[in-house]
Amino acid sequence: MEKLRNSLDKLILFICVVLFMFMTVVGTYQISARYIFKDPSTISEELISYSFAWMSMFAASYVFGKKDHMRMVFFIEKFDKKIQIYISILCEIFIFLFAFGVLVCGGKAITELTMTQISPALRVSMGYVYSVLPTCGVITSIYSILNINNLLKELKEGV
Repeated sequence: MEKLRNSLDKLILFICVVLFMFMTVVGTYQISARYIFKDPSTISEELISYSFAWMSMFAASYVFGKKDHMRMVFFIEKFDKKIQIYISILCEIFIFLFAFGVLVCGGKAITELTMTQISPALRVSMGYVYSVLPTCGVITSIYSILNINNLLKELKEGV
């Protein structure tokens, strides 16, 4: 299970780094075209927006996998360790249900719905842009299952 998590972490980090580098290059081009050459690019703004959306979704999946997302622990820390694990498992189940229900199922529906819609500047199907939702929903679901597995191991070990 840890091998899967490590491979997924490396893949997502690689995707985020590539997207960030791409956004930096396209942003530099956009600024140069606008202010130096006085010929603004019409596609660069769309490229940056869509790349940022994709990078944000992949980064959010990564953060959920690492359990580094923002959470309020002052309430849960009042319980003993075993209860904390049970609450964490319950939270992971809710995350899984949200990721699968909203991101995977809802994302699949919006992706199919927008396949015929064309983006104004890039002239590509918006379905490809929205396909990040089910993709990251699957990734978040996998991370959630891995997190539940780790919590159950921790519970078995006797806290």
